[in-house]
Amino acid sequence: MKFKKWATAMLATASVLTLAACGNSKDSGKKSDGDSDKIVTEVKKDTTVTFWHAMNGVQEEALTKIADDFMKENSNIKIELQNQSSYSDLQAKINSTLPSPDDLPTISQAYPGWLYGAAKDNMLVDLTPYMEDETIGWGDQEKIKDSLLAGAEIEGTQYGIPFNKSTEVLVYNKDMFDEYGVEVPTTMEEYKEACKTIWEKSNHTVVGGGFDSLNNYYAIGMENKGVELTKDLKLTDKDSVDLVNYYNEGIKEGYFRIAGSDKYLSGPFANSQVATFIGSMAGEGYVAKDTEGKFEYGVAPRPDKKNIQQGTDVYMFDSATGDEKTAAFLFMKYLATPDVQLYWANQTGYMPILDSVIDSDDYKNSETIKTPAILEDATKDLFAIPVVENADPAYNEIRTIMEKVFSDPSQDVKKVLEDSQAQLDAAWNQ
Repeated sequence: MKFKKWATAMLATASVLTLAACGNSKDSGKKSDGDSDKIVTEVKKDTTVTFWHAMNGVQEEALTKIADDFMKENSNIKIELQNQSSYSDLQAKINSTLPSPDDLPTISQAYPGWLYGAAKDNMLVDLTPYMEDETIGWGDQEKIKDSLLAGAEIEGTQYGIPFNKSTEVLVYNKDMFDEYGVEVPTTMEEYKEACKTIWEKSNHTVVGGGFDSLNNYYAIGMENKGVELTKDLKLTDKDSVDLVNYYNEGIKEGYFRIAGSDKYLSGPFANSQVATFIGSMAGEGYVAKDTEGKFEYGVAPRPDKKNIQQGTDVYMFDSATGDEKTAAFLFMKYLATPDVQLYWANQTGYMPILDSVIDSDDYKNSETIKTPAILEDATKDLFAIPVVENADPAYNEIRTIMEKVFSDPSQDVKKVLEDSQAQLDAAWNQ
């Protein structure tokens, strides 16, 4: 099944960022004679692949080990990791460098929406010919999970390979659930009732739950109602109003809350101020550390049929030489091998992109985090935000609108949504 993806053309930043260590500006020169349009099936000379990323801490440590292991097996290929500090800095660096293709890296971690314009301008490499090549292609190597691979397409072309992927899960205070006789919810209605029960039985001292990402809350909720985020979406349609009211009424009555100044609900959760929250599986490591010695927590699939797939992919720029492209593809292919995926998932908490790893006992029986045991159920029906122009700013605008509504639950929800339609339309039409 094909899943629709989302993308948007991003404007270059006004300020010019430092382009030191941009990579790929080698003595051998960039693509100039057309030979890099042909697939090189063997990298015979020393070749450097520059990789821009925004991984830090244990994530960067894991990526460094993976790159080192790859280079041991491919002695003439150097993977030069260049950390751009954060997602926002990485996005800004890409945007400011796109007008100067020779200064782009060989590959970069990115959300597809960041590179929509680059794809339209033929600045990315279509990976399908590489994947299907008889010599260096995927061959017998296990295929990437369909929904995740489709999420790395831009307008139907396979420009990316999934990298640090995640989905949403339900995190709950198991001790509190046992104390108040609450069952783990499997539907959104059950989730609301569980949160209300905890709020009432705790004499209004513990908030039942909430959602970390407000635009994810809206997008997932609407997808489960059969509505995609497109420029035709009307905030005041019944499905939209009902979805917003579900959360708003809980905030008004006290059994729900938003993250607000805490940024993430994992903090209040660790302090037993919130009994549950729904957020990215990638945050479980923080939960495990912050709740240690306090109480036992549990993890369950998000209580809805459809769930979102999110996170970045790895994309290759067409300005690279033929040797650089093949070397980069071999590394991207290596990233997707079962052993590497198991290591990456165990070290970082991100989702394996291979079904065999998700289903494996080695992954499910993790001794450090609990998500692996339930991830198979949590990823049965994944979707991605549709691929339409300006979906990225519109998606961000949804967060702003939800914050406006939920910051004062006494407001007339439909009126606030009606007043916000113009700013959402402006984001779509910029």
